Amino acid sequence: MEGLATGGNRFYIILLVIFLRYVILASIAFSIFYYARKNAWSFKKIQRKFPALSDYQREFLYSASTAVIFAGLGYLLFLGPIAKYTMIYRDIHAHSLTYFFFSVALILIVHDTYFYWTHRLMHHPRLFKYFHKVHHLSTNPSPWAAMAFHPLEAVVEFGIVAVASFLFPLHPLAIGLFLLIMMLYNVYGHLGYELYPKNFSKSTVGKWINTSINHNQHHEHFIGNYGLYFLWWDRWMGTLRKDYDQRFDEVKGRLPNT
Repeated sequence: MEGLATGGNRFYIILLVIFLRYVILASIAFSIFYYARKNAWSFKKIQRKFPALSDYQREFLYSASTAVIFAGLGYLLFLGPIAKYTMIYRDIHAHSLTYFFFSVALILIVHDTYFYWTHRLMHHPRLFKYFHKVHHLSTNPSPWAAMAFHPLEAVVEFGIVAVASFLFPLHPLAIGLFLLIMMLYNVYGHLGYELYPKNFSKSTVGKWINTSINHNQHHEHFIGNYGLYFLWWDRWMGTLRKDYDQRFDEVKGRLPNT
């Protein structure tokens, strides 16, 4: 019974970390862009219209359910019987500090590839309504949409952690840092505002980096722009929207009172 109680406590700790990370980051973004500076910065909003209260509520509730699913799967992966078969290491000195940060960068690159192809797959007509439709109910997303997934999609989204854990050595802190970066970029991607500067999309570096405008176009039109952190798969596979640069210039070229 003591073991069960300890296991239950660990599950709730994992759940609390996942949920608070989402709530804190989404709350900061929402408080600034959708409340404190809503009127002053409204001309900068990618889609000028603001979502309805019901949209925010739906996004929050689905994100909360995703947190529960992530916590359950995380518990099974890190603390369950399959943990011994992964390449997760707990002694921070087992690998160098250089490798620690390299592993974080590596999982981000692997995740971008994983996300692009699973994302495109979930847009297949036979799968879309079962996996991805819930997320696309947010045609004009807010920061609360960062984890607003159908339970089946939530399982797919968690899959990158499981895949990476069997591919190369990962310390739990490296996974935690990766998940923090992922959440930051998910909140930014669904922010509804563009933080990168004017002409960024055409710059040498910027043409390979995903932006809030790019992902907002995906939510608005459903077709194209499937990447997460980077745009190389979209460019290589010809799925980058033709009007992306034009849309970026239009949004970043707006002036107050226009």
